[in-house]
Amino acid sequence: MNQISALNLELGVNTIIDPTAIIRGINGPAKRIKIGDNCYIGANVQIICDDFELGDYSKIQNNTTVHGYKPCKIGHNAWIGQFSIIDSIGGTTIGNNCGIGAHSQLWSHIKFGDMLEGCRFLSDSPLTIGNDVWFVGHCIVSPITAKDKSMALVGSVVTKDMEENCIYAGSPAKNISEKAGNQFSPVSVEDKLAIMQQHLKDWDGDQSSIRIVSNLEDVNLNQEDLTYFSVSDRKYTKRSSEQEISFMKYLLPEKAKFTPN
Repeated sequence: MNQISALNLELGVNTIIDPTAIIRGINGPAKRIKIGDNCYIGANVQIICDDFELGDYSKIQNNTTVHGYKPCKIGHNAWIGQFSIIDSIGGTTIGNNCGIGAHSQLWSHIKFGDMLEGCRFLSDSPLTIGNDVWFVGHCIVSPITAKDKSMALVGSVVTKDMEENCIYAGSPAKNISEKAGNQFSPVSVEDKLAIMQQHLKDWDGDQSSIRIVSNLEDVNLNQEDLTYFSVSDRKYTKRSSEQEISFMKYLLPEKAKFTPN
């Protein structure tokens, strides 16, 4: 693949990369590029990073740019909307099941002013995004820590850390959870089982190799012809069967998200 230049390349199965996408390092081949299974990287995407990792079932939509000197790691089931920017000059880590809406900008540095002339603004620091974080769209994010399940509404300018399962809005973004509630409400294991059983029933596929369970401790993981989906910890036994991939694609992006055990 001529559009990928890397000294160490791991490219998953069933991954689609548009011919116009460019993936390379800052000054030549990247040191390490790892892209998981069943991913999609769209037209005119540029990933210019010496160390880049993207998890399974993740999608980077057209005209998005990822760049930076330090490692950029994006987890499983990510959705990154078109015309977004992810900067990793200070290092960027994005957890599993995260959504970055179109035209959003995630930054890990501030750099431009003339230091000789006395400019006071020159810094880079890690940008750390937890699991299930959602930047709805047109968000601008400074090098902060966004804890699991936090959410920033459309047009938010995020300059401070985001607390777990809280909703933020505005410029600068403020916590509005007291008025808006939280992104996630509690769901019991029993209810999750019932919901997933219904999803399995509604899915137009061969159900014989799919099992929905409360947790993986109660099953025989050596049964390699079966894929188990555990609702208590949102893990599944990755077998990469045709049925498993079809069911995962049916669940994503909004019905349910699971990551490999």
